[in-house]
Amino acid sequence: MRSLVCLLFVALASAKVYQRCEWARALKEHGMDGYYGHSLANCEYESGVYSVSFAGVCLSKWESDYSTAATNHNTDGSTDYGIFQINSRWWCDDGRTPHTANACNIRCSELLTNDVSVAINCAKRVVRDPNGIGAWVAWRRHCENRDLSSYVSGCGL
Repeated sequence: MRSLVCLLFVALASAKVYQRCEWARALKEHGMDGYYGHSLANCEYESGVYSVSFAGVCLSKWESDYSTAATNHNTDGSTDYGIFQINSRWWCDDGRTPHTANACNIRCSELLTNDVSVAINCAKRVVRDPNGIGAWVAWRRHCENRDLSSYVSGCGL
């Protein structure tokens, strides 16, 4: 237990809160621009799949307010972690959530650092799932079928 607490403090100490355009650039640098055939500003819906590339800026605004340290404890006993609020029941292992699928094959604590490559790779994995980007409540409530251009406007992308 003591080592888990220490790991959590180390993760929180290296967490980061991104600015909107800084986050959009980070997504582009990590291969999100063009992921699933879309650009960061493109709001098209093709073949039932939304691209995390443009949606990532919108959904992470509403999920975590661009903070890699964000966590949310859910009523089912699972926890959402990091800038994308990736769930411990399905995508990562936090050592507490029973029967985790850990489909991203990562420790949830890896999602709480300023190294966003793990979170972005896991988000890509979520999007490839049959539920796709619809797995995120914030996407459905705040981003889906909306003009997302304001999320990357003025970012020079």
